Amino acid sequence: MTALETALPIRSLVKETPQIIHGDAFDWLEKARPNSIHAVVTDPPYGLIEYTPREIEKLRSGRGGVWRIPPAFDNAVRKPLPRFTVLKDGDKERLEQFFDRLANLLLPALVPGAHVFIATNPLVSHFVYLPFIRAGFEKRGEIVRVVQTLRGGDRPKNAHEEFDSVSVMPRSCWEPWGLFRKPCEGRVQDNLRKWKTGGLMRLSDSEPFRDLIYSSPARGFEKQAAPHPSLKPQDFMRQIVRASLPLSEGSILDPFMGSGSTVAAATSCGLDSIGIEIDSEYFELAKSAIPQLAMYEPKRTRPIGSG
Repeated sequence: MTALETALPIRSLVKETPQIIHGDAFDWLEKARPNSIHAVVTDPPYGLIEYTPREIEKLRSGRGGVWRIPPAFDNAVRKPLPRFTVLKDGDKERLEQFFDRLANLLLPALVPGAHVFIATNPLVSHFVYLPFIRAGFEKRGEIVRVVQTLRGGDRPKNAHEEFDSVSVMPRSCWEPWGLFRKPCEGRVQDNLRKWKTGGLMRLSDSEPFRDLIYSSPARGFEKQAAPHPSLKPQDFMRQIVRASLPLSEGSILDPFMGSGSTVAAATSCGLDSIGIEIDSEYFELAKSAIPQLAMYEPKRTRPIGSG
């Protein structure tokens, strides 16, 4: 038994065995049965070039490339960051084409009223959102993940002393998740009866699901179990996947599974899920990480400034 396994508390809620697939998400979606997926929760490669084989090799070797390896800050080691400011016009065009294809393939595979939660970045979110709207999705808002990541806020490179009162970009304190919905058939109540979708599960009888979620970066046990550069914490992911199926019925798809945080969150919540990952190393990582993350008991992130 490994140190990771001995750290796992027992959870009785875990019920479902997820379906994980090593392959290309676009190929899978082209063959997907119409009206078969009830929600999508995904963190896609929204810069695209950062997950090409060449850039992944640079990331894994610690040599940077598109991935910026920032220096330690107050003894905190900062995670590698994809530098979206280096995207050229051709990269931006390919980015929009990527999401055009994704949105148009997702639409027929989803049941009416299905929601799509899609992570992005303030610098490139428009390249993600517009293709979904063009494809016929309804934009239903944006989930704001409040997270202190130590990203941005740096002084001008190689001129930090000359311009010591200047930040090139604001310190990043939030991450946007676009929220889209395939149009319902008739009223929401009719769609809920027929397709089990159309709305979002409430937090409780007295509290609706909210579009502002405080969330610390994934650390400690989670990073040990799933050392992926874009890992999202279970506390946050479980809130998202739970909300995505308003009646806790149907299947959640993550077409860009990575190390499996979405699938693990769905499994922990007793929900059906499908994860697809094209990178063989990350797929093998997901196979190991999903059961460990699903059994993990995260601590709830408190709002900044709370006691």
